[in-house]
Amino acid sequence: MPRRATAPRLPDGTQVVLRHTAADLAGVRVQRGATGRVVDHDPVEDDYLIQLTDGRRLRSPRGQLALRKAYQRNLAVRAAAVDGPGLVARHTIYAAVVGSRAFGLATEESDTDVRGVYAAPTAAFWSLAKPPSHVEGPEPERFSWEVERFCELALKANPNLLEVLHSPAVLVVTPLGEELRELRDAFLSQLVYQTYSGYVLSQFKKLEADLRQHGEPRWKHVMHLLRLLTAAGDLLRYGRLELDVGPHRDRLLAVRRGEVPWAEVERWRLALHADLDEAVTHTPLPAAPDAARVDAWLHSVRARGAREEPT
Repeated sequence: MPRRATAPRLPDGTQVVLRHTAADLAGVRVQRGATGRVVDHDPVEDDYLIQLTDGRRLRSPRGQLALRKAYQRNLAVRAAAVDGPGLVARHTIYAAVVGSRAFGLATEESDTDVRGVYAAPTAAFWSLAKPPSHVEGPEPERFSWEVERFCELALKANPNLLEVLHSPAVLVVTPLGEELRELRDAFLSQLVYQTYSGYVLSQFKKLEADLRQHGEPRWKHVMHLLRLLTAAGDLLRYGRLELDVGPHRDRLLAVRRGEVPWAEVERWRLALHADLDEAVTHTPLPAAPDAARVDAWLHSVRARGAREEPT
């Protein structure tokens, strides 16, 4: 039976807090929340010798210990915990379908993936517990970003976020969401050349490892990586992001079914990379995104939010 993985060893001197009531080496009760420092570790029992602030010592497993700074920080903000799903439910400004159903690659088994953006109330940032930068749910296959985090990632030409703004299947759009959608060209730049091709290259290395170890790669993932390269080529060439794969659909679905030999897949990938190399030399996209325009809009979102009653 394989040995269960353990947490990294705490170095001697690490300040810790007891999560539960315990007893010292003399059998005397030690209250939960007592503070001490690590003085030794027993690798056989996988527990720690702790010296408390009053000089007493006790032994404790790692699971009963918390790092002091983390314990204090978590305890301080616990009462002000933020309701992430509630933020999504009440403050979503934009949501759209992405994935296979947006790319024209859906099959009967395809899920409906939804990605969205919520604008947390400005007053929520004045709390000890800040709004989360992203929330998974509340519905299955749904993921949302807080608007500031969304803008930050989209300005870096993150493919997943750019595709959200260019999805043809919009589910929710408020006036703020419409403003964000009108900004979508500000996020586009020649950075897509590095982000798209770099991501695909790194993922193909992992797929090649799957091929060596398991005899075949994850074909659905292969299909989506090739699709990403075709979209990047058109984006660099024409300056617009089209999600539907159009004439590439049948060939991509054949890849998904595992009907295309790996050598042919690899030739196609290399040809698409070469296409990107050529397209970037005369792309209409600017060298950098219009971060100032996006930042000005984000400032206006926060300013308007400050004038509203917190919900």
